[in-house]
Amino acid sequence: MKQTLLALALAVAILACGFLAAFIYTLPPVHDRLAWRVENLRAQIHYYFKSPQEQVFIPQEQVEAIVQATLQAPLSTPSQSNPTVAAPTPTAWPTPPSASLTDTPAPSAAPTPQETPIPSKVILNGIVHEYQKMNNCGPATLAMALTYWGWQGDQRDTRAYLRPNFATVDDKNVSPQEMVTYVERFSGLKALVRVGGEVDLLKRLIAAGFPVIIEKGFQPPKEDWMGHYEVLNGYDDQRQRFIAQDSYIMPDFPLPYADLEERWWRDFNYVYLVIYPPQRENQVLNILGPHAIVDYNYQYAAQKALDEIQRLNGRDLFFAWFNRGTNLTALENYAEAAQAYDQAFTIYASLKESERPWRVLWYQFGPYQAYYASGRYQDVIRLANTTLSFLARPVLEEALYWRGLAKAALGDEAGAIADLTKAAKLNPNFTPAVEELQRRGLAAP
Repeated sequence: MKQTLLALALAVAILACGFLAAFIYTLPPVHDRLAWRVENLRAQIHYYFKSPQEQVFIPQEQVEAIVQATLQAPLSTPSQSNPTVAAPTPTAWPTPPSASLTDTPAPSAAPTPQETPIPSKVILNGIVHEYQKMNNCGPATLAMALTYWGWQGDQRDTRAYLRPNFATVDDKNVSPQEMVTYVERFSGLKALVRVGGEVDLLKRLIAAGFPVIIEKGFQPPKEDWMGHYEVLNGYDDQRQRFIAQDSYIMPDFPLPYADLEERWWRDFNYVYLVIYPPQRENQVLNILGPHAIVDYNYQYAAQKALDEIQRLNGRDLFFAWFNRGTNLTALENYAEAAQAYDQAFTIYASLKESERPWRVLWYQFGPYQAYYASGRYQDVIRLANTTLSFLARPVLEEALYWRGLAKAALGDEAGAIADLTKAAKLNPNFTPAVEELQRRGLAAP
C-alpha cells in the first residue's frame, strides 16, 4: 500500500512538473530564448523523414494532360520522369495609359511624377535598431520603421497583434497588408503598399524623408530560401548601395542596388511599404505618381513580370511567372493568372531540389485565389496540402482558409468548418476566416 501511494505521488509530481514546465515555456522571456531551438529540432526531425525539396505541386490540368498523353502514346514509348508542359502564350498587358485619378477616389491633390533632382547620398537618422526574436522579422522590422516617426514601442508591441499566438504557435508569416492594418489602427500614422518597385523610386522616397520597408528573398549560409523584411533608410550612389536596418544581420547593413533589384527583390514582386503622417500623404502620392493608383500599379507590375519572362531562366524565371500570376490576380484576371501560376509551378518542378524556394507559399497566396476563382477547387486543396506537408504542425492560417473555402465549394461543409476554425484559432486577427465562420452562424474560437 505504501509503495502504491509513493508511486502515485511520484506520478502526480511528474505530471505537475510537466504542466509547470509547459507553462513556463509559454512565458515570453523563456519562449524567446528556447522556442527557436525547439522549433528547429522539430523541423529537422520532420524534414529528415519528409524533405520539402522533394515535394512538388503539379496543377490538375497538367496532370490530366500527362495522363492523356500517356494513354495516347504507343506502348513502346518510354515514360518521362519529369514531364513538362508547354508554356502558355503570354498575353502582353497593354502599357498603362497616363494616370488619371478621375476613376478612383482621389486625394486632394492629383499625384504627379516627382522629377526634382535628388542628392547622391542620403541617410535618415532616428531609427532604433533591434534584432528579431524567433521568426519575428516582420514585427521587428515594422517596429524599427515606426520608431523613425517617434513611435514608442518595440517588436513585442507589434508582435502582440501581428502574431497573437506567438508563445504557442510558430506563425510563419506577417504580410505587408497586415503591417498596414497595424500602422493605421495603432500608430496614428498611415501606410500604403505597392508592387513593381524600382531602385530610383526607393531613392526618391528616402530623399523625401520616408524610410521604406521592403520584402525580399533571403538565403543565409547552409539554409534554404526564405522571405525577409528590411527597412531602407539611406542610399549612396557613389557606392551603389542602400543602407538597411536588418533585424537578422546587423544595423546599417550595406545592400547593393544590383543585389536587391536583380537577385532578391523579384522574389516578392518588388513590393514596398511606406509609412507616413496623414498630413504628408499628398507628398507620398506625388512621388509615386501614377503608381498611386492601385490598378495602374498592378498593370505596370504585370507588364514588368512579362518583360522579365522573356530574358530570365531557372529560379528567377519561376518568380517572374509567379509575379505575373500575382499581379493578374490582383487585377481579377483569374483565368490568365491561373495559367501563369501553372507555368511557375512547372518551372519549379524542373529546378534542382537545392534551388527550390519551397517556403514561397508561406508568404504569398495568390495561387489559391486564382485557382479558387477559376473553379479549380481540387488544385486549391492539393496546393494547400502540399504546402502544409512542409511543416511539422499546420500553422499557416492562409492555407487552411483557402482549403476550407475549396472544401465548401465541393460540398464538404464539415471539412470547411474544421479548416476555417483552425485558421481563426491560429490567428484571431485573421479576419477572412473569422468572417467566413460568422457567415455560417458560427463564432470564432
